[in-house]
Amino acid sequence: MLKTDSKARFTSRVESYRKFRPGYPAAVVDLLDRECALSADDTVADVAAGTGILTELFLAAGFPVVAVEPNAAMREACAALEAKYPRLRCMEGSAEQTGLADGSVALITVAQAMHWFDLERTRREFARVLKPGGWCAVLYNHRRMEGDAFHDGYEQILHEFGSDYTAVQGKHLGPEKIASFFAPSQAQTASFENHQDFTLEGLMGRVLSSSYMPQPGDERYPAMEEAVEDLFTKHQRDGHVRMEYETVVCWGRL
Repeated sequence: MLKTDSKARFTSRVESYRKFRPGYPAAVVDLLDRECALSADDTVADVAAGTGILTELFLAAGFPVVAVEPNAAMREACAALEAKYPRLRCMEGSAEQTGLADGSVALITVAQAMHWFDLERTRREFARVLKPGGWCAVLYNHRRMEGDAFHDGYEQILHEFGSDYTAVQGKHLGPEKIASFFAPSQAQTASFENHQDFTLEGLMGRVLSSSYMPQPGDERYPAMEEAVEDLFTKHQRDGHVRMEYETVVCWGRL
């Protein structure tokens, strides 16, 4: 059972999340621009936008974006992008109650968050706010979890020190659940290679960006810190380790 309301889990981890969570390949925007036939003035709604990792990709490509985020601390971090991107609007809202007007957006994106939603209510809400013929895209960065000593070791640390890591992993949506969200429409899928290169500081920040990992002051933190340092020391090359991902994009109409 998850211990904390999903909308509050990351409140104390905003800076780690902003700095050390993986981004998304720019090719994702190119793909959705082409496949969804977007125009330069089509509004994108990034729901559960967090600190704006995906939001910024669409802004950099010139699209107007509404970032919908229920967590005030995460929303504040995302709003900092407004100084650079005047086409950004940040607003409080959830997937189930976005606060967006009927038929107001051409594309809804959800990155790394779909597993936290009530899918039935979310689908109704997304269908309401999309323009006729509008699109939805669900993105996940799937971290490599095994296959070499570094990734095996990182996964072991999460299992050993994560408070509810197994429960969170169990919530993640597989292809069947994502397909059922779009049904009866047929969703399309594409994948991209992705990675992060970390110093020791970055690797520790990546660990701390996960809501289930102990933070400074927790009695388990010193042992976790030692385990991360040991993992880094064993596998670093020229002061870095590489964490690999597969970025998967599913898109379709509702």
